[in-house]
Amino acid sequence: MAVSMAASPLLTLPFLFLVCATVACRGAYGASGGYGLGVNYGRVADDIPSPRRSVELLRAAGAGSVKIYDANPGVLRALAGTRWPVSIMVPNEIIPDLAASAAAADRWVAENLVPYYPATRVKFLLVGNEILSDHSIANSTWPRLVPAMENIHRSLRKRGISSVKIGTTLAMDALADGAFPRPPSAAEFRADIAEAVVRPLLHFLNGTNSYYFVDAYPYFVWADNNLTVSLDYALFQGGRLRYVDPGTGLAYTNLLDEMLDAVVIAMAKLGYGHVKLAIAETGWPNGCDYDQIGGNVHNAAIYNRNLAVRMVKNPGTPVRPGAKMPVFVFSLYNEDLKPGPGTERHWGLYYANGTAVYEIDLTGRRPLWSYPPLPAPENNTPYKGPIWCVLSAAASNKLNETAVGNALSYACGQGNGTCDAIQPGKMCYMPNTTVAHASYAFNSYWQQFRKNGATCYFNNLAEQTIKDPSHGSCKFPSSLDS
Repeated sequence: MAVSMAASPLLTLPFLFLVCATVACRGAYGASGGYGLGVNYGRVADDIPSPRRSVELLRAAGAGSVKIYDANPGVLRALAGTRWPVSIMVPNEIIPDLAASAAAADRWVAENLVPYYPATRVKFLLVGNEILSDHSIANSTWPRLVPAMENIHRSLRKRGISSVKIGTTLAMDALADGAFPRPPSAAEFRADIAEAVVRPLLHFLNGTNSYYFVDAYPYFVWADNNLTVSLDYALFQGGRLRYVDPGTGLAYTNLLDEMLDAVVIAMAKLGYGHVKLAIAETGWPNGCDYDQIGGNVHNAAIYNRNLAVRMVKNPGTPVRPGAKMPVFVFSLYNEDLKPGPGTERHWGLYYANGTAVYEIDLTGRRPLWSYPPLPAPENNTPYKGPIWCVLSAAASNKLNETAVGNALSYACGQGNGTCDAIQPGKMCYMPNTTVAHASYAFNSYWQQFRKNGATCYFNNLAEQTIKDPSHGSCKFPSSLDS
C-alpha cells in the first residue's frame, strides 16, 4: 500500500525492541488458554433477551469474557459462576464525585462490586467511557479521571481485592491524528491531553500493572479512506498487501495492527512504551444507512471471524510480536435505541430477538471454510443516487401519535421554512395526517442539516429511503438537491 503522508522523526528498531521486551510480551489473559474473544454486552435496545438468556447466547458464540456498561445487578448475577472475566464500566457522570471523595469511591465499590464479587469474576473496573472524546467535560471531568481511578484503587486495596484492575477506555481520537495516524511511527497524543491527562494515566496504569484500553475500529478508518485503503486490508484478508512504516521499516498486513501500534508508539513517546494494551471495542457493522458504506452482514462476519482466528494465535503486532491482549468485540446485540447514523444500531452478533446475525465461533477454532455462504455485500462502494428521510415503516405501522408529534414539532422548529410546505393550503398539506406530515418534516430537516452532522433518526422514528416519497405536486427534496 502506498504511504499517504510523510514520515515523522524516525523510531529506531532497537527502541521498538525495548517497547516489546519491557512489556512482558508473554502477556495476560486473552484469546488463548480456552478463552474466546470478549464481547461488549450493551442493552440500549427494546425487548432484548434477559440476562440469563444473554449468557446462553454469549456461551453459544464462544465468548471468553464480557464487558458491561454499568453495574446492572441482574446482569452481574447472571454472570455469576460463568468463570468469565467481567469488566464493569463506571459512568462518566460520577467521575468528578469519585475523584473528590474517597468515601464516595468506597461507596461505589461497596454497592456495585462487593455484592457480586467473587461469584462474578470481575477482572476490570473501567472508569469512564471515551471521556477524552467529549470536549464538553474537559474542565469538569478530564482532570479528575486519574484521581477517581486512584480512589477506587485505594478502596479495593483496603478490602484486600488485588485481582481487580482499574482502567478507562479511550477512543483513537486521543491521538493527534485521530484513528488513522499513518505512519504509526508518527503517532502521538493530542497536545491538550498528553501532559495533563495521559501521562498521569499511564503512570497509574504502569504502577498498578493494568492496561491501556483502546476502542479501535478499522471500519471507520476504511470508510473514510476507502479510495486509498483496501477493504481486504481492513478485513484481515489482504493477502500480499503490505504497508511499510517508513519510520521503522516494520511491515503491516492489516489495518488494526497499524492502529494498535500507533497507540503503543504514542505511549512510548511519553516514556511508557511498556504499558500493556487491551482492545476495549472493535468490530464491524452489519448494516448502515444508504449514505454510509460497507456496513453489511458479509463484511461483519468476515472481520469478526478473522479477528477470532487471528487472536487465538496471540500474534501481537509488529511493534509487540507475540503480545497477548484482552480483546472485546462490539457488540452482543443490534441496539436499536442508539442514536446517530445507521451503523450505530448494527454492530451485534445477535438481533434483538436473540437470533444470530451470522454464525461465529469467538474461540477462533472453527475453520473459516466450514461456515455457510454469506449474503453478497451490496454497499461496498458509495451509493450515488438520491436519498430521502421519512417516518419509518415500523413507526407508521405502530403509530405513537405523541412521540411522532413531538418529533415533528422539533423538526419544524429548526431551520428556515422547514415545514412551510405542510401548512394549510400549501403543496404538501394534503393528506393532512401525522404520518404524511412527519415524513415531510423529517426529510426537510435532514436535507438542511445533514452536512452539519444531522442524522435520519428522530428517536428511532425515521429511516432513510431511496424510493421517492414525493406525491402529486408535493415534492420532497433529495440528498442530490442539498
